[in-house]
Amino acid sequence: MSTMKGNLSINSENIFPIIKKWLYSDHDIFFRELISNGCDAITKLKKLEMIGEAEVPEDNEYKIQVIVNSDEKSLTFIDNGIGMTSDEVNEYINQIAFSGAKDFLEKYKDKANEDQIIGHFGLGFYSAFMVADKVTIDTLSYKKDAAPVHWESEGGMEFEMGEGDREVRGTTIKLYLNEDSFEFSNEYRAKEVIEKYCSFMPIPIYFLNAATKEEEAEDKVIDAEVVDGEAVEASEEKEEKKPEPLNTPNPLWNKHPNECTEEEYKKFYRDVFMDFKEPLFWIHLNMDYPFNLKGILYFPKLNTEYDSLEGTIKLYSNQVFIADNIKEVIPEFLMLLKGVIDCPDLPLNVSRSALQNDGFVKKISDYITKKVADKLSGMYKVDREEYEKFWDDICPFIKFGCLKDEKFREKMKDFIIFKNLEGKYVTLPEYTEAAAKKDTVYYVTDEKQQSQYINMFKENGIDALIMTHNIDQPFITQLEYENKDVKFQRIDADLTDTFTEGGDDLEALNNELSELFKKALGKEKLEVKVEKIKSEKVSAMITLSEESRRMQDMMKMYRMTGMGDDMFAGGEKLVLNANHPLVKYLGENKESEHANMLCEQLYDLAMLAHKPLEPEAMTKFVERSNEIMLLLTR
Repeated sequence: MSTMKGNLSINSENIFPIIKKWLYSDHDIFFRELISNGCDAITKLKKLEMIGEAEVPEDNEYKIQVIVNSDEKSLTFIDNGIGMTSDEVNEYINQIAFSGAKDFLEKYKDKANEDQIIGHFGLGFYSAFMVADKVTIDTLSYKKDAAPVHWESEGGMEFEMGEGDREVRGTTIKLYLNEDSFEFSNEYRAKEVIEKYCSFMPIPIYFLNAATKEEEAEDKVIDAEVVDGEAVEASEEKEEKKPEPLNTPNPLWNKHPNECTEEEYKKFYRDVFMDFKEPLFWIHLNMDYPFNLKGILYFPKLNTEYDSLEGTIKLYSNQVFIADNIKEVIPEFLMLLKGVIDCPDLPLNVSRSALQNDGFVKKISDYITKKVADKLSGMYKVDREEYEKFWDDICPFIKFGCLKDEKFREKMKDFIIFKNLEGKYVTLPEYTEAAAKKDTVYYVTDEKQQSQYINMFKENGIDALIMTHNIDQPFITQLEYENKDVKFQRIDADLTDTFTEGGDDLEALNNELSELFKKALGKEKLEVKVEKIKSEKVSAMITLSEESRRMQDMMKMYRMTGMGDDMFAGGEKLVLNANHPLVKYLGENKESEHANMLCEQLYDLAMLAHKPLEPEAMTKFVERSNEIMLLLTR
C-alpha cells in the first residue's frame, strides 16, 4: 500500500475550534471517547463472531489496554476488536464520517458552549487532538488478507497514511501529549480519569505504566547478575500473577435482583460512593419495556442537622459514564439519594436543552419516581414497624419529594407519618381522630426550647407532632393546602382553654400588671394577659400567634425587614399566671423597689422558653440572676 497524504477535511478548520471550545471544561473526556471506541470495536467483532461472520481463536480474551509513559509523555490505547482496513480509515478518520458536514456545522456553530457535540458524526476520536500534538493509529482488520495500516497526524489538520506493521487484529492509538496535557501520562492521574468515566465499561480495561515496567526490567537484570537462579525464579512467580482490570465489566445493576446478595449491594455502595456508613435500603431498577433502564438507588442515612442534603446519582449509557445528577433525567428530589442509572437509549453526548424537551426522558423520570414511591408505600403496607424505624432518616427526602413532585405526593400522601409526644408514629388522620380539637394540629419545632409547653401538653393529655426539620415549615403549608379543614399551630402559639381555669374576674389585675410590665421593660406595645394557669410551676409564658410568626418568618426569608434573628419583632403576648406566687407578689407589691427587676426577670425567663436571648440581653439576665440570689443572703 503506497503512502497517502492529505488534508483531513475541507471543513476541519471550522470543526476544531468547536471541539476545542466544547472540550475546554471537560479536558479529560478523551479517555472516555477512545476507550468507548475500543469497546464498540470489540462489541462489533463479538456480534460478527456470534453470527459466524468472523473467526476468533478459542483462547481469545477481549480486552482494552491503556499504557502511560511519563518518560516520553505519551498515552496508548489498544483494543483487539474489529480493526480497520485502509478504506475504513479513509472513511472514518480522514473524512470524519462526514455525511452532512454543512448541516453539522450550521447546527452547532453557535452552541458549542452548551451542547455536548463530541460523538456526533464520529468525532469522538478527534478529542485526542485536544491533548496531543501528534496522534498515530496502527490497525489491522479482522477481514481475511487485510493489510495493516499506519496513520499519523500532527495538529489534526493533515495526515499521512501507509502500510503498518501491526500483526494482530485490532487498533492501537498513541497520543504524544502536548505541553499542557503532560499530567495525563502520570499513572495516578490517568487511573483517576479512567475510574471516573470507565469504571463499568463492558470490556476489561488493563493498565500498564511503561516507565515503571522499564525500571522493573532493569532491576531484574541487576538481580539476575547477583543470584542468577533465584532471580529468574522470582521473576517467573511475578509473571504468573494475573493483572486485574481497572473496571468492573459486569456491574451489579446488570444482574437480576434475585441474583444479588445484601452484602453485594452494600459492597457496591461502599466502592462506588466511598461511603462507609451503611445505606438504609435500596431499590433495584430493572426494566426492558417500553425502554431499557437498569440501576440501583440507595437511601443513605440523611444527616438532618444540615440544610444541605445532597446525594449523587450517576448516569450511564451502556455502562459508559455520562454525568452526575442530570436533573432532566433524574427528578430533583431523587438527587438526595445515591445511585446509578444506566439507560442505553440515552445518547452519550446530548445537549441539556434537548433532554429537557424530550418526552422519552420525561417517561424515564416518571418511571423512576413511580418505582421509588412503590417501594416506600410497599414497605409501609407490608411492615410498618420497619418503615417507622427508617422514618426519621428518610422523612426529609419524602417531604422534599412531596413538595417537588405532584405524582410522588399523590402516591405517598397516605403513607406520611409523624412522631408524637410519646415517641409513637401516627398518620395525620390518626392524630386528628384522637384529638379533642379536630381542626387543630399542634406541633413542636424544638423539643428542648419548647419543653415547658410540651410538659403542659402532656400533663393535660394533649398530643402534638414533632416537626423539627427545616423542610417541615413549607411541608406544613402544603398539608394545610391539601387538608382544608385542618390548621397547624405551634405548641407555643397560644394558650388553649384546657390550660386555664375560670373564676375571679382578672381584668383589674390585668390592667395593673400590664402597665407595670410595659413601663419596666420599656415596651409600650407589649400585650400582657393575666390568666389562671392550672400548673402553678409556670410563672409566665410568651405566646406568638401562628399567623404573626409565619408572617415574620416570611419577611425574614425575603429580607423585607432588618429584624435580624429577632423572632419577636412585635406581636408577642406575655401571659402571666395569676396562680403563681411571684405574679401574686407583684400584684400586691407594685411599688416595691424590686418590682422592675422581677418584671425583667419574668419576661426573660418566659422568652428563654422560646429561643436563646440576644448577647446583650443574656448578659443582663445573668447579672440580674446573681443580684436576685444576693438578695436571698441579706
